[in-house]
Amino acid sequence: MKKALLAAALMSAGVIAHAQSSVTLYGRLDAGLEYMSGLSNGNGGSTNRFKAESGDWGTSLWGMKGVEDIGGGNKVLFQLEGSFNTMNGTGPGGGGLFNRWATVGLSNDAYGTFTMGRMLYISNGVWDFDPFGQSNWSSASLVRGRNWPQSSNNFAYQSPKIAGFDFYGQYALSNATSWNGNNTTAQGREAGAQVTYTSSLFQLRGMYDEIRNPANGGLADPFNFSREYTGAANVFLGQFKVQAAFQAVRTAGANGTAYGTPTTLNHEWGGVTWQATPAAALIGAVYHVNANNGGGNATIYTVGGSYNLSKRTLLDIQVATVRNSKTANFGLEANAAGAGGATTGGGFNDNPLPGHQQSGVYAGIQHSF
Repeated sequence: MKKALLAAALMSAGVIAHAQSSVTLYGRLDAGLEYMSGLSNGNGGSTNRFKAESGDWGTSLWGMKGVEDIGGGNKVLFQLEGSFNTMNGTGPGGGGLFNRWATVGLSNDAYGTFTMGRMLYISNGVWDFDPFGQSNWSSASLVRGRNWPQSSNNFAYQSPKIAGFDFYGQYALSNATSWNGNNTTAQGREAGAQVTYTSSLFQLRGMYDEIRNPANGGLADPFNFSREYTGAANVFLGQFKVQAAFQAVRTAGANGTAYGTPTTLNHEWGGVTWQATPAAALIGAVYHVNANNGGGNATIYTVGGSYNLSKRTLLDIQVATVRNSKTANFGLEANAAGAGGATTGGGFNDNPLPGHQQSGVYAGIQHSF
């Protein structure tokens, strides 16, 4: 009996010793000064402003992630992450303390990774192909934030890489009996998939995603509730990286929409990053959108760059201008649709007047830990 107990104890000790775990605390602080012209003053004219800003080059955030090796090539992992405003310490915004990531899952080197919880929505996958890395004035701006939401009640799978290919998919439940949402939940169904091919010379990604209205499961708003089809490419040429993407944003059941309210968007961009030295990078990019049904078109022209003071700290600058057709009022930022100026809720919409341009300069510092 004593021998059996000793053997069991030794076996248990072996299992405990094998199960290795680690927790990492990480974060990013981004802050700077911003100047923007072409803001509507709410009285039919334009104005400008200087502003202390957080998150123009990248969201300020903090989080923790951990992994436990449970043997047999299997791991349990988690991630918790929330955003905040460096300039005043407030945050996070909607979604609670961990408004960006709150996930737990299982991983296996041979079979991939499965996670559950709240996470950045799959449309954020354009980050890898955006010359300005989804900064405040980039690929989310002309689709009014359609490319960078978060998603709750989500199930995600990331495959291992096989012959250069990998697959990633998400499915977010609405937790409603109608499956797509029935006015009883905070969001409708969200789903998407992407396939990526990576080589030493180039990278290609194809992506599909949809976000449904929680009230009725509909897809009638291109900026919020719609389907998005994306094709994107990176080309690696020594010190230069060339990036380009095309997105088709489509609605369903939006017939009869008032003139001036688009039902489809064609969105494309291209740019080049020159890694001039190990520390200094220069970037130039153009973003363009065409909106149907009188929504007009707009183009953002932007240049900028960064200089690494160390492995964790960089200085950044971006100069940009957006040019609107006479019926469009897209801004440099990912503003909600509507007139610029003071809003009913006491906020301020940074959209310019229809047909007007808007320009801005941002310079700041970013530190990661």
